[in-house]
Amino acid sequence: MIIVDQVSKRYGERLAVDGLSLRVFRGEVLALVGGSGSGKTTTLKLINRLVEPSSGSIQVAGRDTREIAPHELRRTIGYVLQGIGLFPHMTVAENIGVTPKLLGWAPEAIAQRTTELLSLVELDQDQIHARFPRELSGGQQQRVGIARALAADPSVMLLDEPFGSLDTITRRRLQRLFGEIHTRRGLTAIFVTHDIDEALRLGTRVAVLRAGRLLQVGTPSELRESPADSYVRALLLGDDRLLDAALAGRA
Repeated sequence: MIIVDQVSKRYGERLAVDGLSLRVFRGEVLALVGGSGSGKTTTLKLINRLVEPSSGSIQVAGRDTREIAPHELRRTIGYVLQGIGLFPHMTVAENIGVTPKLLGWAPEAIAQRTTELLSLVELDQDQIHARFPRELSGGQQQRVGIARALAADPSVMLLDEPFGSLDTITRRRLQRLFGEIHTRRGLTAIFVTHDIDEALRLGTRVAVLRAGRLLQVGTPSELRESPADSYVRALLLGDDRLLDAALAGRA
């Protein structure tokens, strides 16, 4: 479904992504995990052409993304941000309907889709559809962000630390909700997180990145049973001292 082939992204002398190759199969959730500066967010931006690769190629659903206009590509991919990114001057219903409206959907179809999605993300249509983002809690805003990303029925979703700023209880609820949506919809998704527990909980497979390079990719059980190196092992154990030692090359 998604093929990242020897992709690099250079900013001056710095390589944000360094020769990355990944395959994301139809219907799976690939969790990208790693520390700050590991290239997780840059990888998502490369896939939906918010930034362009310095080298290498990316395919989505069998098409080279360089052959698709960026705005057309993004309308086929659901994108969920940690900062949510709802339009503050639009109501909840208007936010969810943005992409379908750009695609020329009839108003009746947009209204029906909005109602369906608010139910899917467990929000009350009557109470919330006319509210503005500032009138919502963080958890409600994030649910609306997920609904908006699903509005045009994408086959691919990219999620960039969508639950990172939420409290633990809300985060767990939204993790459960995302898992249910993935199962119902058969979505193909890449989920970026700095939280290894979240990656292991939500990922069909988990890819560990460090300094723009892929260290290991596998199922959660494969990573637990056979970590590729001391960095991956320390990350899985959640041991900051081991992680510091691994980063310093002492483990």
